[in-house]
Amino acid sequence: MTAQDKDYLRIGVDLGGTKIEGLVIAPDGAELARRRVATPREDYDATLHTIHEIVTALVGDAGAHDALSAAKVGVGMPGSISPATGLVQNANSNWLNGRSLDTDLRRILGFPVRFANDANCFALSEAVDGAGAGAASVFGVILGTGVGGGLVVGGRVVDGPRGSGGEWGHNPLPWASVSETPGPACWCGRHGCIETWVSGPGMARDHSRETGVMLDAETIASKASQGDTEAAATLARHTQRLARSLAHVINIADPEVVVLGGGLSKLLHLYTDLPEAIAPHLFTDTPIVKVLPPHWGDASGVRGAAWLWD
Repeated sequence: MTAQDKDYLRIGVDLGGTKIEGLVIAPDGAELARRRVATPREDYDATLHTIHEIVTALVGDAGAHDALSAAKVGVGMPGSISPATGLVQNANSNWLNGRSLDTDLRRILGFPVRFANDANCFALSEAVDGAGAGAASVFGVILGTGVGGGLVVGGRVVDGPRGSGGEWGHNPLPWASVSETPGPACWCGRHGCIETWVSGPGMARDHSRETGVMLDAETIASKASQGDTEAAATLARHTQRLARSLAHVINIADPEVVVLGGGLSKLLHLYTDLPEAIAPHLFTDTPIVKVLPPHWGDASGVRGAAWLWD
């Protein structure tokens, strides 16, 4: 590996609640090495040790044993680093909250580390060389166990002075009806958060409330495709709530492209139905919205973490 190559050794780490994934990418975005292991849940010190092991192994896998001192690491994480305290905040992996993750990882790894919320990493990946490549602005949406978001403008994540840029999942459901008020209880302590309605578990709970039957989102979608009218009605309610929620963001940030990620991004009806459902809620005479599936799929988060050093 040449000195010039060393300058471009980018390592991304996706610190998830169930798995930690690491990736090395070349300057052109080509994957050089990848590792994935289970997250040692509820154990902060073991989490640090696991990340160190992954990064060290990736350097070897990429054939860059002499490049460790030149490596730069990006970490995508749940929650964010508080600008006020330097500690992790708002992570649903609660053993990280209140910890000095950035300081501790820099000390253990011994080279520069940048951090971003995992949804921001997803948005960045899709903006750089994914579904939103070439767009001036991209809103990346995570629809999975929870709901997250990241806004990228001009190829840069809009993080904000509080580290909460793009966090839309804990805003209240916009244009809520009487039957949607006050809404389900959320883990954050509020009621009626967007996450409680449009996440995978949110869809499942809505279906259960209406039918008395608890099914996961994948099963609901499958039943709807087979003609089940109750399942189809659940998908329609979910689409309308998601449309209202996205319209609220679009009216403020006006992104050129919206890219969906997470488990629910595999629901193909969203890409045909959402643009039309969003349009009536937009404050514009050109209510045309591009809603796209992710180019990189589940790999977007870890790729975006690596691109934090672009």
